[in-house]
Amino acid sequence: MAFSRPAINRRALITGRIVNPDRVVTPPGCEIASIIVQARPENLDEVSASIAALAGCEVHARDPKGKLIVVAEAPDSGALGTMLNNISLLPHVHTASLVFHAAEAS
Repeated sequence: MAFSRPAINRRALITGRIVNPDRVVTPPGCEIASIIVQARPENLDEVSASIAALAGCEVHARDPKGKLIVVAEAPDSGALGTMLNNISLLPHVHTASLVFHAAEAS
């Protein structure tokens, strides 16, 4: 028995119109943020390791003078705010400032 697959409409695919919307799985919504963290240069490795251990956080860049750029992802703005507070309360962290925030709708 041969299965019949509907032909993919190239124009609909390129322009973003979907031939069969039931086949599309939408990604879950999330919040993404960029945070600048300041610490003393001698504590930068410890602070960086503590941040990397937090779920949803990644140290994207670092300045040897004591700054870290952190990318954080959370399911909603409340969780993102909690994450920012947790980072600011880590030992040796002087400041944790939110510099970018985007919400991706589901």
